[in-house]
Amino acid sequence: MSIQLRDAKVLVVGLKKSGMASAEFLLRHGAVVSLTDLKDLAELPGGPEFASRLGLPFRLQNAETFEGYDLIVLSPDVPADLPQLAAARGRGTPVIGEVELAAPFLQGRTIGITGSNGKTTTTSLIGHILQHAGLTVQVGGNIGTPVTAMVNTSRADGWNVLELSSFQLETIVEFRAHIGLALNVTQNHLDRHHTFERYAAAKGRLFETMQADDIAILNADDPVCVGYAAHTKARVEWFSGRHKVESGASLCADKLILHGKLLMQAGEIPIRGRHNVENVLAASLAAAHAGVDRATIAAAVRTFQAVEHRLEFVRTVGGIDFYNDSKATSVDATLKAVDAFPGGLWVILGGKDKGLDYSLLREPLAERAHAALLIGAAARKIASALAGAVPLVESKTLEAAVAYAFEHGKPGDTVLLAPACASFDQFKSFEHRGEVFKGLVRDLKEKENVR
Repeated sequence: MSIQLRDAKVLVVGLKKSGMASAEFLLRHGAVVSLTDLKDLAELPGGPEFASRLGLPFRLQNAETFEGYDLIVLSPDVPADLPQLAAARGRGTPVIGEVELAAPFLQGRTIGITGSNGKTTTTSLIGHILQHAGLTVQVGGNIGTPVTAMVNTSRADGWNVLELSSFQLETIVEFRAHIGLALNVTQNHLDRHHTFERYAAAKGRLFETMQADDIAILNADDPVCVGYAAHTKARVEWFSGRHKVESGASLCADKLILHGKLLMQAGEIPIRGRHNVENVLAASLAAAHAGVDRATIAAAVRTFQAVEHRLEFVRTVGGIDFYNDSKATSVDATLKAVDAFPGGLWVILGGKDKGLDYSLLREPLAERAHAALLIGAAARKIASALAGAVPLVESKTLEAAVAYAFEHGKPGDTVLLAPACASFDQFKSFEHRGEVFKGLVRDLKEKENVR
């Protein structure tokens, strides 16, 4: 980035975790920082304390807020196409995101992971493998630690493993991943990006900034991911859960093959679901290019535990298994969760709608579910899309859904929270939703007469 941060007047837009990390980063580099958000400071968790501690001015966001700055830094949840931002760009003011802000200062090499589903699991798995191999590694981005907060702990001989969302990637200019992964691209966040094409293009930015000596790892079975190969200078390697690939990693029968040699048996993977086999293939390719040998990769995979809120087993009570996949905030994520079970499902769906097509769930739920239990703001839209395909229970709340499934379920059944929606109608976050679900399940008492 050509702008010098020292003494630059910088506006940080959005005061959640990434915004706060950006502000602190900018202060360390001598910038004159101001804060803004659509919500009043008192409504933002930790906001008043943060602004007071650092002595930063705060203004409620309006059209005039964006005038008079040398640089504007956006938090990921701030739409990059706001009219006020277009006007700022027209005045010559650079508008970037938190990832781009950190990019020139991040030491070491970077592995960037994007996709509609599986990002968190794959990012965490790559970090786990590299750590198991004894490499210097830190994990962050869209999970855990914002990238600006990783700069001080980055090392020239280390790896930065970053989960990257479409919200983060749409504003990159010079940020570069040395190894980039696209796991899959399916309908998501259409309420933000408006069209699937714009959503896919935002994710594709990861590969457009890569260079000839970088490695792009793409899903050979996903047409959007395949398309990214034409828009990158990086060398492309492929992974596939369906067929053999010439250069990369694939599932052949029940064997994972990495660069033409056996990596491990699919049955050795400790996390559930066919989609997680693909995540392991992608993560193994990335780890191999980071210098980890096959035996070490396989050993690390065998010790990997499911990430919280991602097909997380909670408890068996009354002979019924309960799984928390609160992170399944898209239809495709829910399809993958349902596919991980042979049947006997009570699936909890609903939340804040993101403009997705729920009718894609009709056939899988008809085949595998006793019923869909509907909660939250999107319940009516989901009911309309699923009518006639599967029994529907208008539960309204998560508590009522859990209680109904437990009362009507029998030993061998599975209650699956895989909402296909965002959480923000009834919960603070998908993590909050998952924690509430787990609390409800932990409070269930064994049935006196198990059927």
